[in-house]
Amino acid sequence: MAAGHPIIEQLALEQIEHNLFRGYSENLGTPRVFGGQVIGQALIAALRTVNDRHCHSLHGYFLRPGDPSLPIIYEVDRIRDGRSFTTRRVIAIQSGQAIFNMSCSFQVLETGLRHQMEAPDVPKPDDLPDENEVFASRTQKLPEPMVEMMMRERPIELKRVEPVDYLNPIKGPAKQHTWFKARVPLGDDIAMHQCLLAYASDMGILSTSTLPHGKSFLTGLMTASLDHAMWFHRPFRFDEWILFAQDSPAAAGARGFNRGAMFTEQGDLIASVAQEGLIREID
Repeated sequence: MAAGHPIIEQLALEQIEHNLFRGYSENLGTPRVFGGQVIGQALIAALRTVNDRHCHSLHGYFLRPGDPSLPIIYEVDRIRDGRSFTTRRVIAIQSGQAIFNMSCSFQVLETGLRHQMEAPDVPKPDDLPDENEVFASRTQKLPEPMVEMMMRERPIELKRVEPVDYLNPIKGPAKQHTWFKARVPLGDDIAMHQCLLAYASDMGILSTSTLPHGKSFLTGLMTASLDHAMWFHRPFRFDEWILFAQDSPAAAGARGFNRGAMFTEQGDLIASVAQEGLIREID
């Protein structure tokens, strides 16, 4: 694994007591912590209390915006250790207040019945431009702080099938497809690949529910993740391309509901995601 690489260091936690861990945030130039980072760190905290089992599902709620200048304390509740399944609850805390809580379940690897939905027929990643190339062509239209945030070195390589211009959004179907992968080799630890995929699963999924309305966080919307759920179906490698196929069945009450299915380049369905987020119009 690429020891010392920023994304590995960002998700690393310091154990400060039996069930307490401390993590830090990367400065992304935004006033709040990226939700995917909190999900990934919370999963790592839970995994530090589990032996020989792998996460098969997680369900979390974002309670307050995290402050990137402060450390985050992760408190793990060891709810149950069964023969096949283990359950943990994790609370992320800043300044004495919970900013996120998550329940997650772990299972011993088993064989059994198998089926899956078909992967969508979309262009392969080798036929698409990197997200940084796309941003570079639009920098003259963006405010300077946004340019600095968008053009920073990113630990995850991302390629969009359908181009999105957040500064000049147009109305379209409530679906999108994104290829992504870690830019560095991650070794053979299944848990590390899961944690980094969990980190990436919050990258842009909420914007799916804004596509039919021709609005974005740059053009009159306040957006924030409210809850996030994820299911891991089978082992995979996140240092190889993963297709994130997303759709939004509904939006109402200033909230957008979004779903995602994740496939390997060979078409294996490896994970599913659901998220509801705030999409409040600003006058």
